[in-house]
Formats: sequence, C-alpha cells, structure tokens
Amino acid sequence: MPHALVLFMLILTASTHALANDNARLVDEMAGYMEFVDYGGGVLFAEQIPRSEYSKLMVIDARDAAQFEQEHIPGAINIEWRKVLAHSNRIPKDRTVLIYCNSGSLSAQAGFALRVAGWDNVRILQGGLAEWKAKGGLDANARAGANPPRRH
Repeated sequence: MPHALVLFMLILTASTHALANDNARLVDEMAGYMEFVDYGGGVLFAEQIPRSEYSKLMVIDARDAAQFEQEHIPGAINIEWRKVLAHSNRIPKDRTVLIYCNSGSLSAQAGFALRVAGWDNVRILQGGLAEWKAKGGLDANARAGANPPRRH
C-alpha cells in the first residue's frame, strides 16, 4: 500500500474515533440535563409575566425574519431557532432569556440547545406568540389577576 494511502487511512480512523468520542460526550451532556431539569422548569406562561418585567428580560423571537417583521413581542430581538448557538455570543447568562416562536415547539428546541450548551437562564414562552396574544399579550398577567378561575 502506498504511504499516502496508509496515512490517509490512519487520519480517517483517528477522525472517526474523535467524532465518536465527541458524540458520546454530547449525549452524556444531554442525558445529564434531562435528569437535572424539573418538569416544566424551563417554561413560563404569559400570565406569569407582569408587564413591567418584560424590560428586564432578553426576549428572543425564534421565528424567521419575515414573521418577526410582521409582528413580534415589543423589545424582542430576532434569532431564528436553528441559529441560536451560532449567535450565542449575543445571549446573556446573567439575566432571564425568554424564547418564543409561533406555538412553542421550535423555541423549545432552541432553548434545549442553549441549556445543554450552558445557559441555565433560558425560559420558553408556553404556547408561543399565538397563546401570548390570546391571553392578552403584555397585559396577560393583569388579565389573569382580574379574572381568577372559577371553581365549579
């Protein structure tokens, strides 16, 4: 066998082994996160957020730019869900980060990626923008306090 081919095979084998080790480490990190996080611990409901608290949060709209331009929560920045890790330098670790999309499913994926990457301050807006609007938007907290649930 020519020396170049042997060298190529050795490099390929080493690269494959390193990749397998990286994947195993990543799976271990995700498993550790899944065991640690409490049920619903990463979720906020619109009615839990008083209007005055929005200015203290970093709010990320995880939808695409066209949807963001059409409508978004006031003060939100747009980082598409699949790009949160690439733009993680824009995301603080020292204050609460609220991520939303239309329904909550894509923002949950973005939030999971950030949490596994070390952001323990990330929360997902339950139900996304649709539920936020339906519950009163910035006034959802005040509405919830004004209309307590009825007991039957």
